[in-house]
Amino acid sequence: MYASHNALGVARGLAPAQPVTLIRPHAARAAAEFFVRGFPGKTFYAVKANPDPTLLGHLWAGGIRHFDVASIVEARLVRGLFPEATLAFMHPVKAEEAIAEAYALGCRIFALDSHEELAKILRATGNAADLVLCVRLRVSSAHSKLSLASKFGIGVADAPALLMAARQAADALGLCFHVGSQAMTPQAYADALAFVRAAIVEAGVTIDVIDVGGGFPSRYPGMEPPPLAAYFAVIHRAFEALPVSYSAELWCEPGRALAADYASVLVRVEKRRGEELYVNDGAYGSLFDAAHVGWRYPVRLVRPEPSEAATLGFSLWGPTCDDMDHMKGPFLLPADVRPGDYLEIGQLGAYGQAMRTGFNGFGEHAVAEVSDAPMSSLIPAGEAPAMPRNVTPLLARAG
Repeated sequence: MYASHNALGVARGLAPAQPVTLIRPHAARAAAEFFVRGFPGKTFYAVKANPDPTLLGHLWAGGIRHFDVASIVEARLVRGLFPEATLAFMHPVKAEEAIAEAYALGCRIFALDSHEELAKILRATGNAADLVLCVRLRVSSAHSKLSLASKFGIGVADAPALLMAARQAADALGLCFHVGSQAMTPQAYADALAFVRAAIVEAGVTIDVIDVGGGFPSRYPGMEPPPLAAYFAVIHRAFEALPVSYSAELWCEPGRALAADYASVLVRVEKRRGEELYVNDGAYGSLFDAAHVGWRYPVRLVRPEPSEAATLGFSLWGPTCDDMDHMKGPFLLPADVRPGDYLEIGQLGAYGQAMRTGFNGFGEHAVAEVSDAPMSSLIPAGEAPAMPRNVTPLLARAG
């Protein structure tokens, strides 16, 4: 693999005609170490954010030992890489065959949000006695940039009956939720944990796991969330106030926050039309979210000498023949950007690598390793503050 200090070194050394994914192993390890040390419970990496085996290896090196898998393919991948890893199948609607195979792979943690899914899990595992069953509660995504409030989750009013049924079948019982992707305030978790409290009180059953899910943010243009330590502190306080905190474990499932800093993409400008730039990656490649949900990513011009031109807001066109291959931005760049220039687009370790397709014959990426800092990050330099731990032997039997 080609290696250089930064994007400019890669552009000079390779003069690439196709996009280049620039990976930062040090950034992935730093994010992993920050969560492992700073979150007051167990951290599960949400593999869907980026299933790149190289990234998974760096997260493992940073201390991540638990993985949220949303498909049997993800379960096979993690188990093949890390025989000792803990797997949690947190998709609330799964094929029965996938449940059975995951159980055979050693997965004991399964999410559900209906009585039908509970029956399916029990059938597929032969009424196993060692299951950790996590009932997914529907909570608000009002504080998040991307909602996850519609597809999954049982309401507080209906949760007690499902919790009681799952309690009868489970070795350990959990409550989980997802506040939505890119939660912009820690209050999202405090509000969700209020729903958790109501469900616990109404059901009157013993709860062994509280899983606050994902939603931990990264930093993007126009999105400046508070420090991650503030999220950890709010979650810890709200968890400690629950009636089960003395005996329950606390889990989280970050995807974006662990993966975003890991990768950026070096693209080439092929054409300029006014304030529109045609580049060789786009909506069917790394920039899916930029096209389909209007996500803005940090971007910079990669030239040997800094431009002295004023800043201008550009939109981007990707390489396919499709009019949907358009990223409206605005992406702020020097006004003198021209064809042949290279751009670095940052924070694409989360969902950028994962969403690529080969549509229209595009999609190939070279990979190079760089050692400079991520373009934008919420992971602070140095050690994360050690938070109080809430870990009991439950996970030892949930691998």
